[in-house]
Amino acid sequence: MGRYVADFVCYERTLVIELDGSQHLNSDTDRERDADMLDHGFQTLRFWNNEVRSNLPGVLERIQQVLDARKDL
Repeated sequence: MGRYVADFVCYERTLVIELDGSQHLNSDTDRERDADMLDHGFQTLRFWNNEVRSNLPGVLERIQQVLDARKDL
């Protein structure tokens, strides 16, 4: 996506999903990237890798909520 590589993207709902490890903790680069994505109409959802491993149903529910909310954009 432009100068970035996204983990997952849904162009239809303009949603980017990122799965992050500890190297992303308090990352200025990620904040800048998310702001740039937002400037181009894309919301970014970030999940920690351990959250995906330990609470996949909760992660999927959150993704579905955001996809539903962005249905009419």
